[in-house]
Amino acid sequence: MPVPLPAAVPDRLTVTLWDFSWYVRTGPGEPFEDLDRAFAEAADRGYNTIRICAMPFLLFGSGLDTARLRLGPLGGGQGRRVRWYDVRAETVIDGRAHLLALFGAARRHDFRVILSSWEYQQSPAFSGDRRWFDALMAVEPERRPEALADALADLIDFLAAHDGLDDRIAFTELHNEVQAGRLTDGLDGDPVLALRPRLERGLARFRARRPDHPVTVNYAAVPVGAMRGVPRDIDVAVFHPYVHGVLDEMIDTFALRDPARPFPRERAARELLRPSAPAPEEWTPPAADAWRMEATIVSRREMYLHEWCDPVKWDAWLYDRHAVHRLAMEQRLVTWIDAAADLAADLGVPLLFGEGWVGYTPLHGTFEEGPVGAALCRRAMEESVRVGALGAVVCSNAAPHHPMWADVELQRECNALLRG
Repeated sequence: MPVPLPAAVPDRLTVTLWDFSWYVRTGPGEPFEDLDRAFAEAADRGYNTIRICAMPFLLFGSGLDTARLRLGPLGGGQGRRVRWYDVRAETVIDGRAHLLALFGAARRHDFRVILSSWEYQQSPAFSGDRRWFDALMAVEPERRPEALADALADLIDFLAAHDGLDDRIAFTELHNEVQAGRLTDGLDGDPVLALRPRLERGLARFRARRPDHPVTVNYAAVPVGAMRGVPRDIDVAVFHPYVHGVLDEMIDTFALRDPARPFPRERAARELLRPSAPAPEEWTPPAADAWRMEATIVSRREMYLHEWCDPVKWDAWLYDRHAVHRLAMEQRLVTWIDAAADLAADLGVPLLFGEGWVGYTPLHGTFEEGPVGAALCRRAMEESVRVGALGAVVCSNAAPHHPMWADVELQRECNALLRG
């Protein structure tokens, strides 16, 4: 039987995605320098839940001393215009103390927290050195979900021992987007299908430790051709419906995720890049920071284009081609939401959309919050309500570390739609 959500969890979770930024971006002038302010701003926009990378393996599985955890930019001025990577200030925090500070602020502002981990995707890239990344990679791939389960259980024990702060947890995810990171190392074939045994062992390990806390895994997209790969013993069905559409055309045109194909540099310069953009091979991190590119799953080519594009050209490129993709994008959104709701109904568990809707865009691109993207946000809220979803994000970019945070009215409107 699924473990139910805590009784005090709201009927609808309006989620803002704080990911790893809540600890990476705590320096002077950064969006999470003042956690109470960040929570107050979130509440003003209609949110009641944050979803985070709780750095569980680092704090409770790596064996590293985190009392003086050094975090900061990618190095060499890289990532300044790349969404999620535009860390400006170096900072030093006590990792466990900062976790308690976040949960204390969540209690003061009556927020719930969805626990997760991005550690096998990119969190360690912001560390002062590579020891965190090396500790993660030292875990045998077959054991990684179980190692995460133990670390998350230890983290919950730690919160429980500090004034019962685990009462803020809505539910726990073993990891973010399990089929899109290093949890799949060594597997062949469809990653969703191949990963299921590893995930089932991880879920079982967590349940043996914390049978009172609901636990799940989540998926990039909605894997409609491989839903049988989703473990049957999840307590919440969580998916990230990035519908892409016109963005897929750009990704394919410029071979952003296919290193086997050449990068069309001249076309990119003509249609997307700033005049000052260096050649891709000239845009390299300092030698001392080169390991950070190993510690993130974002391709070097995609990061280069995000860093050096003219955001006005980028947005215009998408708008010029959107009409061809509009219907397919809307159909994919509805189909994926229906498929996700059907699985949740079959398993008898709540449904939540922890990320979405268009896809990964440059920091200063406005396609997601412009008329096309905003309409998709509203449609996603309406469809989430239609299928009875427990919760959803307004948009993955609606968080304190993204420019979309300034669009207060859109967030209030969408969260009000979700709450009915």
